[in-house]
Amino acid sequence: MNTARIIIKKFGGQTKLAELIGKKQSTVQYWAKKGTIPAKWQTKLLEIAQKRGVLLSPKDFMSPTSIVPEIVEDSEKLPVALLMGTLKMPGNLDIPCFVLDDGRRVISRTGATNALTEKSSSDLESYLKVDALKNHLPEKIYDQMIDFLIEGVTKTTRGVEAELFLDICKAYVNARDDGSLKTARQIDIAIKAGRFLSACSKVGLIALIDEATGYQYVREEDALQFKLKLYLEEEMRPWEKTFPDELWLEFGRLTNWQGPINQRPKYWGKLVIELVYEYLDPDVAEWLKTNAPKPIGNMSYHRWLTSQYGLKRLTEHIWMLIGISKTCYNLVELREKMAIQFGRQYVQMNMFLPIPAKKAKNM
Repeated sequence: MNTARIIIKKFGGQTKLAELIGKKQSTVQYWAKKGTIPAKWQTKLLEIAQKRGVLLSPKDFMSPTSIVPEIVEDSEKLPVALLMGTLKMPGNLDIPCFVLDDGRRVISRTGATNALTEKSSSDLESYLKVDALKNHLPEKIYDQMIDFLIEGVTKTTRGVEAELFLDICKAYVNARDDGSLKTARQIDIAIKAGRFLSACSKVGLIALIDEATGYQYVREEDALQFKLKLYLEEEMRPWEKTFPDELWLEFGRLTNWQGPINQRPKYWGKLVIELVYEYLDPDVAEWLKTNAPKPIGNMSYHRWLTSQYGLKRLTEHIWMLIGISKTCYNLVELREKMAIQFGRQYVQMNMFLPIPAKKAKNM
């Protein structure tokens, strides 16, 4: 995929884009031939696009094939890369970075390894197993690696949150300062880590990632539209059985429904909205309630979900709900366990009753 040519076309061609950036046409022609636009020009083009009303987002600069995906278990709901960019660091290092749909700023594991070793490798963990780092690294650091999805890439990518990578750099620097590092290779990594730290602080790195990905140009409404595009189709898909009978059997048991599941109560539809769609994603649930036809007959909400992402997430959520339902005795308990599972805040309400009047004694 020649992303450069696609972007150049959005601005009206090579000559027009060259005029907009104040460069000769040969510069833009080279981008088209190479197929990519240098990172140092991406922010400038985003600014021009915003001023001229050109539809351009940071992810347009990156071809999915330029990201090296790493295979991991995809057994849970994973965040999605909302924006992508390239972090320009000392030593002519280009580090892939991302803003996830939950707001976390992430450096790819391969990019993090490259920053410390100047090797294009995803084996970051091997550089963290150095004995000298044990007293300096955060606890359970391997559990803090982030697995996420990139739109258009079938495999899962692994990354390191920005703050955690800075902690890794500090661990190497501190180990060098106290004399714990023994080999020339370890000391060289510590030097590179120190250079990285000097280029940014925790707040600075987040700002750099926001600049590299163009996140500062993305309003909340833009992020919402991206998420809806990820979850929802433009037109309804053909109907297919999505909600397994096991869910209706559990709803029947928890609500003491004795009838057949194909004649289930209408209010179960509200339970589906509450326990399925609103937990799946509140913004998607609100869009469905506001814009989609009322779910009557086969006009089901799930027919609006994208087959590659939205429907997959829905299916995962339904089976999780079935599993939790099997541990409950009634609907109240199910609601409580779902709230706990998704980290909703527990609120205890106080109730005040009038003091009962004292009975008058018989005279």
